[in-house]
Amino acid sequence: MVAPLVEPADELTIDEVRRYSRHLIIPDVGMTGQKRMKNAKVLVIGAGGLGSPALLYLAAAGIGTLGVIDDDEVDESNLQRQIIHGQSDIGKPKAESAAESIAETNPYVKVIVHNERLDNDNVLEIFAQYDLIVDGTDNFATRYLVNDAAVLLGKPYVWGSIYRFEGQVSVFWAQEGPQYRDLYPEPPPPGMVPSCAEGGVLGVLCASIGSIMVTEAIKLITGIGDPLIGRLMVYDALEMRYTTLKIQRDPNGEPITALMPDYEAFCGAISEEAADAAADSTISVTMLDHWLKERGDGARDFVLVDVREPGEYEINKIPGSILIPKGEFLNGKAFAQLPQDKQVVLHCKSGARSAEALALLKGAGFSDSVHVGGGVVAWVNQIDPSQPSY
Repeated sequence: MVAPLVEPADELTIDEVRRYSRHLIIPDVGMTGQKRMKNAKVLVIGAGGLGSPALLYLAAAGIGTLGVIDDDEVDESNLQRQIIHGQSDIGKPKAESAAESIAETNPYVKVIVHNERLDNDNVLEIFAQYDLIVDGTDNFATRYLVNDAAVLLGKPYVWGSIYRFEGQVSVFWAQEGPQYRDLYPEPPPPGMVPSCAEGGVLGVLCASIGSIMVTEAIKLITGIGDPLIGRLMVYDALEMRYTTLKIQRDPNGEPITALMPDYEAFCGAISEEAADAAADSTISVTMLDHWLKERGDGARDFVLVDVREPGEYEINKIPGSILIPKGEFLNGKAFAQLPQDKQVVLHCKSGARSAEALALLKGAGFSDSVHVGGGVVAWVNQIDPSQPSY
């Protein structure tokens, strides 16, 4: 157990007593615990898959001040899992849509909207306004930024991660136990860990992990139970199994004394090899459309290869492409399927995976190969909007 994170508010109103009565009759929570929640200021990073259930349950629980930071807009593909948004919210800033839903859930909660991207310039100023951070981001650059800012300010934060059927949750607080860098000292190599946008996620997994994150937040605020400090909880939805692993401080870890100058470069969206390969071998979807017309007229010959996964290929595709998933480039099987006498043009969803495959392809001797910047996302947006996006 750790000491309660915040002091209790002076009082609960009659309406608040009615609203939170099921909390108040729990001996471990009671009036004092609920007053602590009323006095707490919690920032949720991201109003997406994890942020959606987290914000709703934090609001319902009676957290007095909720901050939400997100610079994205609601897209139809979000609605499969981001339950804080609805059909009428498509196109709205996510932070503003989330604030409206919170107001419907609990009008006694003060909502602070940060309709901006978290970065080096604003993270310390924003974090300083809150007692606790709840991190529901889905990219490594932001995760390391959040960790380092939290360490510098002495703030605890609840971290969650989801992918397909698996989720992870922990509480990082450098003053009380390990930090994120003790679990992941370095980000994975570029392209090795696909995002949810590339690999997918079971929608309801967001609720499973998001609710655990809120449970940890409430425990920290009220000082009850044993929070996941120094422990990593792993949830496997298919096996319906929870596993808890111990995390220890890295005795050789470098102390954090300042923010890194460039977290995007530290985490690297693509490898240096891929960046070098793509530097002078990238074509636009407009150029590809022109090439395809030339190929149809017999004026140009090339093979167009989609390096996504079969499930993605079923959603949408660039006409005339063949499917060879990126994994077959990694294990070398792809090279035997490609003609030696034709130029190879690669594409994926957005351009990252095809750049990685391009580097491998050039290394195997296909020197005139190119890839399509922006991938099928750009194709749908700019060339063929009749196809669905994802």
